[in-house]
Amino acid sequence: MITIHNLAFQGIAPAALIGPLALPAESFTIAGLEYHGSISFLKAALAHADAITTVSPTYAREIQSEPLGFGLQGLLAARADTLAGILNGIDTELWDPARDASIPATYGPDTLERKGANKRALQERLGLAVEPAVPLAGMVSRFTDQKGIDLVIEAARWILRLPAQLALVGTGAREQEDAVRALAREHPGRAAAYIGFDEPLAHLVEAGADFFLMPSRFEPCGLNQMYSQRYGTPPVVHATGGLVDSVVDCSPATLADGTATGFTFAAPSAIGLLDAVDRAVEAYRAPATWRALQRNGMARDFGWGGAAQQYAALYRSLVPR
Repeated sequence: MITIHNLAFQGIAPAALIGPLALPAESFTIAGLEYHGSISFLKAALAHADAITTVSPTYAREIQSEPLGFGLQGLLAARADTLAGILNGIDTELWDPARDASIPATYGPDTLERKGANKRALQERLGLAVEPAVPLAGMVSRFTDQKGIDLVIEAARWILRLPAQLALVGTGAREQEDAVRALAREHPGRAAAYIGFDEPLAHLVEAGADFFLMPSRFEPCGLNQMYSQRYGTPPVVHATGGLVDSVVDCSPATLADGTATGFTFAAPSAIGLLDAVDRAVEAYRAPATWRALQRNGMARDFGWGGAAQQYAALYRSLVPR
């Protein structure tokens, strides 16, 4: 069995390595390692594995066609009967707002008023104005086009006018890092940037932000949207991959049936993101609605138990009686 995480990263190798790797010459065929004149071990594995899994049900469907198949969509579509998507889980002990040593105020679904102390701590840490009533949008991410940081930068001026604050934490492409720094300089006290990896700060963003941004153009699974729901921080996500599999869009119907946990948008664009953020701010201004969203998300079980059972069932199906 092989599990795909992200088909954008395939590790294609030169055909000249067939000899140095002591691979049989007959393996370099269209049914084996050959891939547009190069070697693809991934392609060969997908062709010959007894089962293929990936990290969310929606991503399993998305990779069977362009653009997210990244050249392997035909093979994956042909092997659809062996392909399954199983949503990843999270470490529910490490990511638990009731026991998190990285945040100044622990809390649970019945003590959400304590979340405000974390918001203040985050604002102070990043140099944002301490304004409890202004919604704070957080993001912890790689700064790459895949993750949609450019969409946040493009929409930022309108987000800040709602009004709202932005706390952007991450590292990545130099031009994206520079753009995030420039945004923070242009809007002191309203937008903040931290370039780098800081695990305790990532926890503080999840606990201190009012809602969390994940505008990824594609996302095989994603974990921060799960952390966010567990921390009572409704996520705003592009409806793709594991994001749409784990976040239920807020609407009158989903609020009524108790399933709403965040905000989704269909088009990976600044306008789509801004529309979803606008809906999030509107909900934030309705305390009963916001509290319901927070508690709905915190009630979700994103632990590994369910995924482990699905993997175990798949393993059993592959073993002859």
